[in-house]
Amino acid sequence: MVDRIDKARRSALMGRIRAKNTSPELAVRRAAHAAGLRFRLHRKDLPGRPDLVFPRYRLVVFVHGCFWHRHQGCPKCTDPKTNAEFWSAKLAANVERDARIEQELRSLGWRVEIIWECETRTPGSLVERLKAMTR
Repeated sequence: MVDRIDKARRSALMGRIRAKNTSPELAVRRAAHAAGLRFRLHRKDLPGRPDLVFPRYRLVVFVHGCFWHRHQGCPKCTDPKTNAEFWSAKLAANVERDARIEQELRSLGWRVEIIWECETRTPGSLVERLKAMTR
């Protein structure tokens, strides 16, 4: 399948994808705050700069995009048809990096939780999940 957008426009669109303060991340932050939890953001002294850090519970939370971090079984986890070799290598490297960072954090004594983009749709269940993580 041919990309419907020219190369320059596609590059501009892809360049606008943010790594921090994404909509799913903001939803998790709102839910954590609603649950009465206090956290730190993107701590630079921890491997991978976790999205949320709950020092009191020795817990780090990553909010992963389903496409970028390959959420298995999720409809958002599609394979690009254009430039497939590049994308499969890039996305595989993301998964490999995630596993390495998770292992590093666990070896430092942190608990690691992943919240997927598709799980941020219902704020109520998100609040309950965050409360369960911090018990």
